[in-house]
Amino acid sequence: MKSTRNASLRRSPGKVPRLPIAVLVITGLSGSGKSTVLRALEDVGYFCIDNLPLSLLAPFLQEVSKSREDRRNIALVMDVRTEGFLQNYAQVFDRLQRQGYHLHLLFLEAEEGVLLRRFSQTRRQHPLADRKSISRALRQERESLAGLRQLAHRIIDTSSYNPHQLRKLIIAEYTDLSPEQRMVLHLTSFAYKNGIPPEADLVIDVRFLPNPYFVDELRPLTGNEPRVREFVLSQEETQAFVTHLLDFLDFLLPLYQKEGKTHLNIAIGCTGGQHRSVVIANHLGEHLSRRNLPFTLSHRDLTEIGEI
Repeated sequence: MKSTRNASLRRSPGKVPRLPIAVLVITGLSGSGKSTVLRALEDVGYFCIDNLPLSLLAPFLQEVSKSREDRRNIALVMDVRTEGFLQNYAQVFDRLQRQGYHLHLLFLEAEEGVLLRRFSQTRRQHPLADRKSISRALRQERESLAGLRQLAHRIIDTSSYNPHQLRKLIIAEYTDLSPEQRMVLHLTSFAYKNGIPPEADLVIDVRFLPNPYFVDELRPLTGNEPRVREFVLSQEETQAFVTHLLDFLDFLLPLYQKEGKTHLNIAIGCTGGQHRSVVIANHLGEHLSRRNLPFTLSHRDLTEIGEI
């Protein structure tokens, strides 16, 4: 376990270095939070797999190296449940590193009393318990993983973390995105006559703005047309509203981010979903682009130019 080659896996504890294309292996004691960590990484763009058989690890990495275009980092949970893991992990990891893969081992643990309480609360069985008590199974697991723990790049004792705190820690250490970029916004314009989008977190009603529908030459156009955009945004009411709206969102978004929200759906509605809501949604998208915030933009009820 402590050969020169395997010892090269060791890194000093502390802030995790940014990895170009990481194969992050999450392991450790049952009940220590591995599932929470995997879900957090999936939310920030990792390709995540739980309990991949060790024999499939090398073929899997070879396949994704050939076919993967987005170059996402990979996170794998591998532990005592994984067939052959305890017996063969050292040889497999060593071989993969010599093949050029960037392996990073994250080991999670917690105090025995904390783990016992978590198992009691979730009413789950320890994978090694069988006819043993959970306490004995935990001690056996800790002993069997001692060698793997020595190879870990990062060891986290989760005893004092709740799931929300652990999630924040993992996102802070294992993503290159700035805090503001870790939440994706989805902007949708819609028509109230067709109902509010059910997935909306925030609904913004812009039916109070002057309506281009009542301007004959603008009626057949949409909010994507420069003339309609200019009409809507040039109104005194719109200018005041947009100022307040952007200030409100600039205040609100960091608070959602602080709470760990990864997706926020903002729906902007007007009567017909053709003019005002489209203009405001587009304008809001431009504001997010200037702030380098990730977002999607769709116009749910927009019809083609010429249709009424």
